[in-house]
Amino acid sequence: MTGQPARRHRILGTAVAAALLAVAGAAALTGGTAAAGQTGTLAATAGCGKNPTLRDGTYTIQSGGRARTYQLRLPGNYDNNRAYRLVVGLHWLNGSASDVVGNGFYGLQAQAGGSAIFVAPQGLDAGWANTGGRDVTLVDDILRTIENDLCVDTSQRFALGFSYGGAMSFALACARPAVFRAVAPIAGANLSGGCSTASQPVAYFGIHGTRDSVLNISSGRSIRDVFVRANGCTAQNPPEPAQNSGTHITTAYAGCRPGYPVQWAAHDGDHVPLPTDRNAGTSWVGAEVWRFFSQFASVTPPTTPPPTTPTGPPPTTPTGPPPTTPPAGDPACRASATVNAWNTGLTANVTVTNTGRTALNGWNLAFTLPAGQTVTNGWNATYTPTSGRVTATNVGHNAQLAPGASVTFGFQATHTGDSGAPAAYALNGSACA
Repeated sequence: MTGQPARRHRILGTAVAAALLAVAGAAALTGGTAAAGQTGTLAATAGCGKNPTLRDGTYTIQSGGRARTYQLRLPGNYDNNRAYRLVVGLHWLNGSASDVVGNGFYGLQAQAGGSAIFVAPQGLDAGWANTGGRDVTLVDDILRTIENDLCVDTSQRFALGFSYGGAMSFALACARPAVFRAVAPIAGANLSGGCSTASQPVAYFGIHGTRDSVLNISSGRSIRDVFVRANGCTAQNPPEPAQNSGTHITTAYAGCRPGYPVQWAAHDGDHVPLPTDRNAGTSWVGAEVWRFFSQFASVTPPTTPPPTTPTGPPPTTPTGPPPTTPPAGDPACRASATVNAWNTGLTANVTVTNTGRTALNGWNLAFTLPAGQTVTNGWNATYTPTSGRVTATNVGHNAQLAPGASVTFGFQATHTGDSGAPAAYALNGSACA
């Protein structure tokens, strides 16, 4: 699915055949990889702190009993003590990993500014039939290999692709929702053993041409709506540009679960990977997709579903003496941290519990870092300053902290020898136990 008119009829016939083959493999698309980091928070991969053996180039890997290949591109200033985003770029039918590398991973590489590792797998028969789940397994195996050698932020994995590659990125969202933070299918369809009902939400940005003569825009709308539903967004028919307008319209859905947005960009064009607006010199795709991917900034919202409305009889009013007020001076919080350290880096996950009787609508937790530690990035909170006495402040999705409730957040830091846990916690100014 190259977008070249002379090849469209042959390409479409192959794509339909691939869709039929993919049905048999749909049942295999379950689970995740050993290196998947499926807890929903950043974890230091085994490659953090290691001198890497992987460099820019083409690599062969054994997957599913056969040799498969992929191409890798690292930031020019790769630092093994920094956890990077990981972007998987998927080629179109009769395309190749080299094509994806050649177009700069659909324009994202230029936008990333050295903040991401990029990988382009090669499909069998130059496509992504994903028979028996073989292509999902390939991505599993590639991630495992890369993350054993390179430092990756496991809460920041993304996938995108055009046409058959868009179908494969949709299949990855269906099969590995705890692995990929967001996907961006371009002119995609349900051809690679995807899903009609997603089990978990994944941030989703669909792009499609209103005059697509290979995969009708209805196929793009259909896979988009799978994640409109899974992400709890308000159903709508987003506006699309008029024919011959030479423009595109990007719509952000309303009502989506915090941290799981859905966007839809329809352009007045045909089956192309990098559409441009009329009189524009370059495509808008790279900038818009990168903006969508990079908005998450290592902040991963909770993976638990929102509470449902309770059924049955209402709760009874408790009897007996009212609860006593804690004596003055008793802490209103409890906090602890776990640390995973290597060479000159570490990650820390901090859990704080509101042990008071008042719900908090917005919170901050102050703590002291050991000398020589400096926060480099974090998730589920913002941090200021980055060393010494640091204050972590809630982000939008975790601002509410009810009595007895806990919240977990974390950060990555460098250290000069002391990799100890934070100390002297205080929640909203009250010292913690």
